[in-house]
Parts: sequence; structure tokens; C-alpha cells
Amino acid sequence: MNKVAIVTGASQGIGAALVPAYRKLGYSVVAVSRSIGPSDDPKVLTIRADLSKTGEGARVVREALARFGRVDSLVNNAGVFVAKPFTEYTDEDFATVTGTNLTGFFDVTRSAVAAMESTGGHVVTVSTSLVDHALSAVPAALASLTKGGLNAVTKSLAVEYAARGIRFNTVALGIISTPMHAPETHEALAALHPAGRIGEISEVVDAITFLEHAGFVTGEILHVDGGQSAGH
Repeated sequence: MNKVAIVTGASQGIGAALVPAYRKLGYSVVAVSRSIGPSDDPKVLTIRADLSKTGEGARVVREALARFGRVDSLVNNAGVFVAKPFTEYTDEDFATVTGTNLTGFFDVTRSAVAAMESTGGHVVTVSTSLVDHALSAVPAALASLTKGGLNAVTKSLAVEYAARGIRFNTVALGIISTPMHAPETHEALAALHPAGRIGEISEVVDAITFLEHAGFVTGEILHVDGGQSAGH
């Protein structure tokens, strides 16, 4: 039986690229997004879900189990990023960012881990290097508030579940060339990284697939950020 990976935020950018990457590894894939169309690949199940709503993550895992019978990997890629000066954040901004970044993570991960308890598994979460290396040019307190929590819970869960064969890792990203960033901003964004460029989606996919194979790696925050977290 194929292993099964759930990928959230799968309709564009990094998430969309992870679907064929996991298929290439031989996995069946459950691709989740608020707006995603059906797939003509019988080994890909697409599910429309707003993970900021309590219960939607659990529904995703139920549908994955109903279709494929197991869950082996979960990539928590869905996320919201709002950069503003701290005092300009609204209650709506807070609800939006915490809804996807925290409620979404909690709901889908709790159900996925319950499905993995008898077989083992792997959870990879997407975070940001801004947690470790704040930038005055990018005021993003809500990103640090939520993604910092995800970095911390990665280590907590890795220790809690190590003896049961479930690994937890995080990729902390610099700025990646995704639809979120207009091409005309790329040059300015590149200057925020010691490497002098922004990252490519393929480089994030490579990091996640490395972690998928690295059976002795758990509790790791892997920075894919052109040196940003090391300093500037």
C-alpha cells in the first residue's frame, strides 16, 4: 500500500510543487486548499477546506483515511503572512493569522498524529527565519508570534512522540519566489539575504524531501534562507 502524505496550502507555490514531489516518491497525496480543483490522478485526493475553522483539519484527516486508509506524512504548509507595524495590526489581522497558522496547525496535526500512532509518521511544518532573525525592514510581529510557537512545538512534539516513531521537523524559510511576491520586488527582497538572492520553490521542496528521508532527524528547525538566520 502506498504511503500517504497530506499537504496543506496545496493550490499554489510551495504546496502545489510538493504534490508531484511526493507522488514521485511513491506517495498518494491529499492536497488541501481553500480553493483547489479536482485532480485526474487517482492517487491524488483534493479537498477544499478552510483550516482556520475548527474541525476542518479533522475532516481532512477523516477523508484521507476514508480514501487511502492511512496517513504517513503531513506538511503544514498553509500559512498567512501579514507584515505591518505592530500598532497597525487589527483584531481581524490577529484572527486571520492565528486562525490559519495556529488553529489550522493544531486541528489537522492532532488528527494526523492520532492516525500515525500505530504506524509512525512524519510532520513537517513551514516557518520563517524572521523568528530567529528579525528584520527592521520587515515588521512582522504576528508572524513571529505564531511561527515562533510552531518552531517551539516542533521540538516539544518531537520529544513527546520520538519513542512512537513519529518525527516532527520544521523548515524555516527566507523569502521564496512564490506568487506572494511580485517580480518587481525581488531585487529589494534579495538584499535581505546574505546569499544575495531569494530562494526558489524547488529548494524548499528539496529540503522537505530530504527531511522525509532523514529517519534520524527529528526536532530540527532547518533554515532554508540564504544565510538570513545566521546574520547579515
